[in-house]
Amino acid sequence: MGSWYSTARGIKRAVLKSAAISALAALALGLAGCSAQASLPSFAVVPDFSLTDQTGADFQSAKQLDGQVWVADFIFTNCTGPCPRMSSQMHQVQTALSNLDGVRFVSFTVDPARDTPPVLLDYSHHFMADPNRWFFLTGTTKTLQHLSKDVFMLGDVDGQLEHSTRFVLVDKKSRVRGFYLTSEPDAIPRVIADARRLAGDRF
Repeated sequence: MGSWYSTARGIKRAVLKSAAISALAALALGLAGCSAQASLPSFAVVPDFSLTDQTGADFQSAKQLDGQVWVADFIFTNCTGPCPRMSSQMHQVQTALSNLDGVRFVSFTVDPARDTPPVLLDYSHHFMADPNRWFFLTGTTKTLQHLSKDVFMLGDVDGQLEHSTRFVLVDKKSRVRGFYLTSEPDAIPRVIADARRLAGDRF
């Protein structure tokens, strides 16, 4: 098995500790009041896009994401650096927001040559992704490059496999509302709190 698998197994055991998840969710709820005091900025609008999900199905953002709040990141499955940590953190966000129907999670690959749907599906299983809520997407380098560099402003998808370690929060109108550096200790509680806030907005 690849080194990411061994890393993922260790991280997954930690994620499954209910006390840690409960504490994280409680902290996020506590921060929600603070977050609500300031308006979240709007950085960009995500255009409609077409890619392929981990099941091999066509993924149309207009159908799957319009009217949803969603959290996005860019990863690749052979990553032995930050990607397993980021996917573990995304799982934490998924768990904390499991009671909100209108929230989705999207992980874009920066390695479309190797991250085929079966590879992404296997990867998703290791991080206990809900297939109805958390999508792992691959497709043409051109589309992924446009989204990463031009829309989310997170860098190039050019075969170098260098990518941002930020999470991006998108609102119901496809507007980018926040960036969260996942190496910062308060990043995950903040994204949880802000996603809860956006999910409750009626605009």
